[in-house]
Amino acid sequence: MKHSTNPQTRRGRGPARRIGRSLALVLPVVLVLSGTLAVAGVNWSGAPTSPVLTAADTAASGASSRTGARAPQDVLRDRLLTELQKENPGVALTHLQQAVNDRPSLAKHCASIARSLGRAAVRVHGPTKAQSYARPVCDTAYATGVVTATR
Repeated sequence: MKHSTNPQTRRGRGPARRIGRSLALVLPVVLVLSGTLAVAGVNWSGAPTSPVLTAADTAASGASSRTGARAPQDVLRDRLLTELQKENPGVALTHLQQAVNDRPSLAKHCASIARSLGRAAVRVHGPTKAQSYARPVCDTAYATGVVTATR
């Protein structure tokens, strides 16, 4: 059996080989750059990006200049209670979930805020209508607030 003397097939210098080598050089650079950009795009500061929190923080800074500093969860609770009265409990619960997603430090206060929203919803809309807005935000805390307000 005679071996080929053609350098292209014997040494593998065909177009596929050149494309493979090019990809081997370019692909790691692309992956490193895309990973760097992905990490750079994350908000690592913990600063709020939600309009609910921005408005709450604005209200907190205005209130802190008058009466002393207020905790972020108290500012958020007041903001959502006002929103519940102006719109409906569903909107307030959605904004509560967004606030907790945007600022995980609020998660430990989520249940108490949701219970407050449930009690306020009963006062504004009555128990049946308030219960119709129940969602699995902070487990069943909203529904618990509705039930405790009807007793």
